Amino acid sequence: MRRLARGLTSLIALTGMVVAAAPAAGGHTADYPEFPYQPTTYTEPYRGQFHFSSQGGWMNDPNGLLHYKGTYHFFYQHNPHGLGWDTMHWGHATSTDLVHWTQKPIALEPGVHPGDLWSGAGVVDAANTSGLREGAEDPLVVFSGTNGVSVFYSTDAGRTFKAYDNGRKVVTMPGTSRDPKVLWHAATKRWVMLVWSDAGGNGVNIYSSPNLLDWTLQSRYAADWLFECPDFFALPVDGDKRRTKWVLTDASGEYVVGDFDGTAFTTGWDEPQRMDYGTNHAGGSFYAGQVFNDMPDDRVVQMAWMGGNQGATWTGNASFPAVLGLRTTGDGVRVTRQPIKELERLRYRTSSWHGRGLTPATAAKLLRDQSLDTYEVEAEFDVRGATAKRFGFKLDVRPGGDAGSEVLYDTAARTLMGAPLEPSRGRVTMRLLVDRGQLEVFGNDGLASITRNVAFDPRADSRGVALHVEGGGVRLVSLRIHELAPAWGMGEPTLEHNLPGQWRVVSGSWTDVAAGKQGSAGGDAFYLSDHTGSDFTYEGDVRLVDGTAAALTFRADPRAGRHYTANVDSKAGVVKLWRPGRDIATYEAPIKSGQTYHLKVVTRGQNIKVYLDDRAEPVIDAQDDQYASGHFGLNVFDGTARFQNIRVS
Repeated sequence: MRRLARGLTSLIALTGMVVAAAPAAGGHTADYPEFPYQPTTYTEPYRGQFHFSSQGGWMNDPNGLLHYKGTYHFFYQHNPHGLGWDTMHWGHATSTDLVHWTQKPIALEPGVHPGDLWSGAGVVDAANTSGLREGAEDPLVVFSGTNGVSVFYSTDAGRTFKAYDNGRKVVTMPGTSRDPKVLWHAATKRWVMLVWSDAGGNGVNIYSSPNLLDWTLQSRYAADWLFECPDFFALPVDGDKRRTKWVLTDASGEYVVGDFDGTAFTTGWDEPQRMDYGTNHAGGSFYAGQVFNDMPDDRVVQMAWMGGNQGATWTGNASFPAVLGLRTTGDGVRVTRQPIKELERLRYRTSSWHGRGLTPATAAKLLRDQSLDTYEVEAEFDVRGATAKRFGFKLDVRPGGDAGSEVLYDTAARTLMGAPLEPSRGRVTMRLLVDRGQLEVFGNDGLASITRNVAFDPRADSRGVALHVEGGGVRLVSLRIHELAPAWGMGEPTLEHNLPGQWRVVSGSWTDVAAGKQGSAGGDAFYLSDHTGSDFTYEGDVRLVDGTAAALTFRADPRAGRHYTANVDSKAGVVKLWRPGRDIATYEAPIKSGQTYHLKVVTRGQNIKVYLDDRAEPVIDAQDDQYASGHFGLNVFDGTARFQNIRVS
């Protein structure tokens, strides 16, 4: 990542970021003031709900992306002490599915780890070629530094890192240099390192090593376009592993395709291509992309820095992970980008339309009842015979009809949001990932990629989406809209549940205990999920520790002012179904503190059935027409209760 000398001053002026200096003293990383991060619900305006952002502070380039024993490690350039670039640390987050991320303590800390802790790469040394293993875990080895490369390694699965040889530079070179990329080259059975430097002009020095510690310069690839943060990876052309090519990229996402023999990279390309048509500069919407090393499958998965997005406590986020490919086109071989399949885990409601002839009038009406927060769009249009000048979508539509963003295909220019995109067999496909401050668009299975930061209005009445057609007609082959749950929402440390979205404290005190979620209050306490439903089966285990009642709540408004609740009440000795202002029905049962009860609620319209434990027949079968839908939740009254195994179907 570049320093103030090139671009950072203008970046800070552009974004209005506040720079706070970080102390650099010795000690242990756990002693530093960023531990713990300030708490957050990850719901601040513009905070991505399925795009990773640091819990607090500034983030920029992805670093050291790797997979180890079922866990993906995402390191990143980080200033935990302010909202602007300053005194780089390596932030750290982990995931088991590339979708749900958990913030971890700082990985590399100034004053604890020597040198400039700037952008770099990471690998798993599974064969212990470095000899750094100290126990059962394979060494995780990462590379960082400016004007020379230093090595850091972890022998405890990424929890802590040590400096190799006190941070001694294992590689140095003339000129300014930074941003090492390291990978295993199977054909020569050697590690390979590329380091950007400006000695004699932009380019990368290419080194090889048998052990990650001793490096030999093999060659240099020079190109004026190639500025900082190089990435290097192999991809099969059209999925054919017998036709594998190597792709060399720079920070802006420009790339060339060629061949690599373990010592030198060669290409017949005179000019690079762009893999993404966002704003490709530091602080823009697509920069410093890096692919994961040591993937458990054959995929090449990339994440990039989306720098133009910030809130009150954080700056910057990462693009959603994308699978890269190489496809033959009429213009030659081109890189494709598509969202990873794991995105489907966030889908919780889908609406679809098929076979519609669209005009400006019919397009405007089709989605007028949609109100969406975070979602995915999959659309296919037949452009054979189309007379429309432009067509696509308006997003973040406000009550007055204004839109926060447009995703439109220009039939004459054959571009999607300015990105070149030829129809494929007479058709144009669009895939949109719409988040609160992030928009990613993919055309024709990833041949076009556009990553943008947006400023969607956070108001609840600014969530419209509209089909848009100009100057004629076009045929809609198919359209699916998938509502996406927040990726942060499955992070309940001890409560086992399957509800998408995040849980929130409405009232009372709620804590994580080994047995699940525990709530306490002198009156009513509610813990509500973001997820809502109308007709469903909702069940879970409830245990009254002491006091009066523990319950499942459903069809609730966001503040639990209106709701249905089914409880076990030890004082009255009943199972009760109630709503504010009315006890709907009761069933006598000897409810005891310290005993776990399984409650199940089945709703169909006005009918509500409540089941106790494993009984085949409901203990309550009632009718009530007050609330048709709403949030799921937990409730405790005048005491303490624990909840576990919460499920909705």
